[in-house]
Amino acid sequence: MDKLKIPTLTLVISSVSAVVQTVIISAISYYMSHGLDLAVILMSFFITFLVSFFVLYVVYNGIIFNKIDRLYYLVKEQQPKEIPNTEFQLEEVDSITRLEEEIQKLAIERNKEFEQKKHLDSYRKEYLGNVSHELKTPIFNIQGYISTLIDGGINDPEINLDYLKRADKSVDRMIHIIDDLETISQLEIGTLELDTEEYDIAQQIKDIIEALEFQATRKNIRLLLAKKYDKPIYVKADKFRIRQVLVNLLTNSIKYGKDGGKTVVSINLFDEQVIIEIKDNGIGIAEKHVPRLFERFYRVDKGRSREQGGTGLGLAIVKHIIEAHGETIDVSSVINEGTVFTFTLKRVS
Repeated sequence: MDKLKIPTLTLVISSVSAVVQTVIISAISYYMSHGLDLAVILMSFFITFLVSFFVLYVVYNGIIFNKIDRLYYLVKEQQPKEIPNTEFQLEEVDSITRLEEEIQKLAIERNKEFEQKKHLDSYRKEYLGNVSHELKTPIFNIQGYISTLIDGGINDPEINLDYLKRADKSVDRMIHIIDDLETISQLEIGTLELDTEEYDIAQQIKDIIEALEFQATRKNIRLLLAKKYDKPIYVKADKFRIRQVLVNLLTNSIKYGKDGGKTVVSINLFDEQVIIEIKDNGIGIAEKHVPRLFERFYRVDKGRSREQGGTGLGLAIVKHIIEAHGETIDVSSVINEGTVFTFTLKRVS
């Protein structure tokens, strides 16, 4: 009977109910005609009713609710993993209520997926437009320099070498964009293997700060460690890739820092993680831009960002590198007060 369809099952239950009622009515008529006591008749009716109810309930509960339960678990499998709901922990919830809740959750998730799909489609179009623009700018520059040289500028000693250097710079920019795009693609599809090792992250940060000191001094910005960190702090990570992350974040803090400002790097230990924080008191970032900072080619101030150099892919690469390590990165910022980047790495005891 478990394989019966609901309409067929309903028909069977209705037929059984009709037969039982017919038997009860016939029995009452028979007993009444033979002058039996009304109390006996009512007692017989009550007992017959209980037996009929029990039989129908077992059939109904055993088949229909089993089908509903299977449907509930099928719907629940489509839901993302979540913390169990303890709201009804001490009271029983019937299958239909549970199924209704899961269907409502599923509908909400599907709506979210639909909205995300629309957002991704918009992002894809914007991304393609950004790639086109970023590559088109150096290409047009190169074309302009070469055309000038061909038209006679090659014979002018005041501009020929200068234009060749500018063209070479534009070629370098294109190469950097392509290299960064290739790196992001490899990180996204998992073909770029991380060369992890155990090393002292504190010493690496000290070395990078020392290497960037001249660049920071030119902008009148101080790069500092929050503490001396005399003891080694070991992490397990790809040393070269984490260097990319640190250099990118520190370079950005220098580019967009205030005159006389500072950038402080702190290292904290928490369970099996090392938490690295890079905090500056620079120009900050408006709240509306923060959620999109890690998008490829996204620039808060497009004109100023291009003047500062870079491909517009640095923070996207940073995010992918950290996520490739199975760790997380976060950013918070207040306009005219500064920005804080925080990321985690696996700690080695």
